[in-house]
Amino acid sequence: MTTTDNKTQPARNKEKATSTTLSTPNKKFDYSLDYPNLDLRKHPELYRVGVGEQGVLLVEPYKSEILPLWRFKTPEIATESSEKIYQLFLNYLAENDFVGADMARKFLQMGYTRSRRYANHASGRKYDAVTGEMLPVQEDPVKARSAEVFKEAWDEARRHPRYQQLLKAHREKYG
Repeated sequence: MTTTDNKTQPARNKEKATSTTLSTPNKKFDYSLDYPNLDLRKHPELYRVGVGEQGVLLVEPYKSEILPLWRFKTPEIATESSEKIYQLFLNYLAENDFVGADMARKFLQMGYTRSRRYANHASGRKYDAVTGEMLPVQEDPVKARSAEVFKEAWDEARRHPRYQQLLKAHREKYG
């Protein structure tokens, strides 16, 4: 993927997100929903897990509940952040709120992937802005440890038996 593709992708997604469509025609994450005005706690039937971190910065009210806790600058900060997010994950599970639990899981996953990116590339840029070539990896052990912290919490969340039950039930009920 070139840098140009990266710059145009958010614009396409933002354009789709302004749609007022309230149906989800397939199992993929539906970027056409009006996320700024949609409360998925009230409408879990519209939520699709998607792939990886899809929708992590869109789905409300969860984004607003979890994002302020999400930090990874140092291993200490990552530990505090991942513990708070994991506790939210457990709270959502206790409330049988699959969407909330899945969003917390996605934030833990994103903590890992973003920490890894900064561990590999100090600027956070993976590709050269001019050539589109991947930049050389220069390992930052501090960010690498932050990534490990989030990876452990993410693995624990996705393996959690109650999470697995709710995931299965959500997919069976809503597709």
